[in-house]
Amino acid sequence: MRRLFTLLSISVLCLAQNTFAQSIRPETPQFNAALMNMQTPPPQGLAVRAGRMFDPKSGRNLTNQIILIQGDRIVDVGPPDRVKIPAGARVIDLTAATVLPGLIDRHVHLFQEQQPNDSRTVLMALNYALKDLNAGFTTIQDMGSPYTYAGVELRDSINKGLVPGPRLQVTGPQLTPRAAAPYAAPSVVTPFGQGPAAPVWQLVQNINSPWLARAAVREHSHYGVDWIKVYDTEDYEGGGYPDPAGSGAFLPDGRMINVPSLTLEEDQAIVDEAHRRGLKVACHAYGGEGLRNCLTAGVDLPMHVIVGVTGAEGLDDETIRLFKTPLADGTLRPVMQTLWDLIGDMEKRDLAATGGKKTRYQLTELSFKRLVKEGIQEVFGSGVYLGGHGTQAMQFGIFVKWGITPAQALQMATTVAAEGLNFDLGKYVGIIEKGRFADLVAVSGDPLADITETERVKFVMKGGVVYRNEIK
Repeated sequence: MRRLFTLLSISVLCLAQNTFAQSIRPETPQFNAALMNMQTPPPQGLAVRAGRMFDPKSGRNLTNQIILIQGDRIVDVGPPDRVKIPAGARVIDLTAATVLPGLIDRHVHLFQEQQPNDSRTVLMALNYALKDLNAGFTTIQDMGSPYTYAGVELRDSINKGLVPGPRLQVTGPQLTPRAAAPYAAPSVVTPFGQGPAAPVWQLVQNINSPWLARAAVREHSHYGVDWIKVYDTEDYEGGGYPDPAGSGAFLPDGRMINVPSLTLEEDQAIVDEAHRRGLKVACHAYGGEGLRNCLTAGVDLPMHVIVGVTGAEGLDDETIRLFKTPLADGTLRPVMQTLWDLIGDMEKRDLAATGGKKTRYQLTELSFKRLVKEGIQEVFGSGVYLGGHGTQAMQFGIFVKWGITPAQALQMATTVAAEGLNFDLGKYVGIIEKGRFADLVAVSGDPLADITETERVKFVMKGGVVYRNEIK
């Protein structure tokens, strides 16, 4: 009877949490890429009249601004008494709206599900990327494609103008599996990850020493990725505890399971080899030894950071010390804490594993507040995958609820997100100013007064091309 009561209690908690999740993670809006009405800029150029224009540098809105665009670049910005609209330029009237720089999501998954071939894979990914663009995210970063390197081809096709889409940086397959449960053993001797199903790139890289780790980075570099992503923590321990189905990364008493995926020496080899080749490294680490290895090895972007290097909820002084230790180039690294992927099914599984005590989403609130208090910059990344693309702006409202200002939330997805992009892309996105790409987003209201306006984007321009204009 007591067991039945416990199960019923967990079910009620999960149902309540699922209702909560649905209330903050909206349904994916209907989207048909075939109906996109793209308008290319005329030879005479474009002029955008902005009633309000968000300036990430100052964190405030500038009023009554003129944005002049020639080709794919902004050539001037300022008030009408200084910036004159050239004769013949097409004028886009956004005087009743707020114009923002194109938003940046540094953690999406365009290739999450396995398809029968790369042709279908890349077409599905293109559709997801267009959903993100339609929602105002003109630059995105694919943070791992377990089954394919097709992200490289999608990025290059967009850059060459073969297909429309957002600006894209890619990591290719993640290094090491993030195991949520034990893998089924094959019936005959078969290298790990190569049977009985089709081989999965993420599983066959055999990163079982620093030298093999370097070889995996070289392979990624040869195939044309922008970033390396490593998994430094796994979600089960021993013979598959808490259960083979992967019911959540927790013990029943609420402590997180953070089995380290790599050794410090392997992490150091990955970082060193990546940096030698001009690549940056992002690290999935929920906490514990894996997070310590990630920070000690000098990765460029630690992600998630749900508990500290000692497993402490709300982090610990040692975690903050490691974050504040400068990287080799003298800069302080930022952090990325995704929310979209922690809500919904993952929340339900965490509640079930802990009897309603803890979830990754709940613990992220504590660590987010500590990191912000300590001055660690937060980069916007959602973890969005499959049908959720285009809804990730829901995170802005949560971050504001957790204590930052709407301006700070917008900076996470503009200047802060731009600064860490690899190569020179960050110099041309993230702010509306002369010389930058003409990537603009507009909403009807003022997101500094109501941050949820970011969930109701009405205008999208990327590189001077208008993809969406519903401003009345």
